[in-house]
Amino acid sequence: METSTPIHLTPGLSLPLVMLPATDGSRISPATLSGRSLVAVYPCTGRPGVPNPPGWDDIPGAHGSTPELEGFRDVFEAISQTGTRLFGLSNQTTAYQREMALRLELPFPILSDAEGAFAHALHLPSFKAGGDSYLKRLTFAVLDGRTEHVFYPVHDPETHAAEVVDWLTAQA
Repeated sequence: METSTPIHLTPGLSLPLVMLPATDGSRISPATLSGRSLVAVYPCTGRPGVPNPPGWDDIPGAHGSTPELEGFRDVFEAISQTGTRLFGLSNQTTAYQREMALRLELPFPILSDAEGAFAHALHLPSFKAGGDSYLKRLTFAVLDGRTEHVFYPVHDPETHAAEVVDWLTAQA
């Protein structure tokens, strides 16, 4: 994975006005939300019994989306107590994400950028596996429609949520 912040995702950047379908049935544009929000971007969540895309095991940083989202689930209350909204985001379809969100009992919405408009507008980093493109793992904080902070690269998806909570606590 890359070791620097994606060139276009810098603090102070205004987010694009792209409406994204969410697993809770709403349509959300992070650009229009007031206050602080977190968007945890992840490549792909697998399904039990379904093989990963070809070459997945050879790509550094590809594995770990499910443990990462479970980590955010487990610290959701701590994040909420700071007044911060939490969203996951991938380029998987809302139907696929909805099954995963129910199975993992996620208390926060997952946004679908299956069309790629949000990722394209922000020049989010990606990689290819099995002929398909996937977003690289990163989390960004948004304050009143502007990027406030970027966590990239995410070295350990299993402990990343705790890292984000530590950062949020330091902002208080």
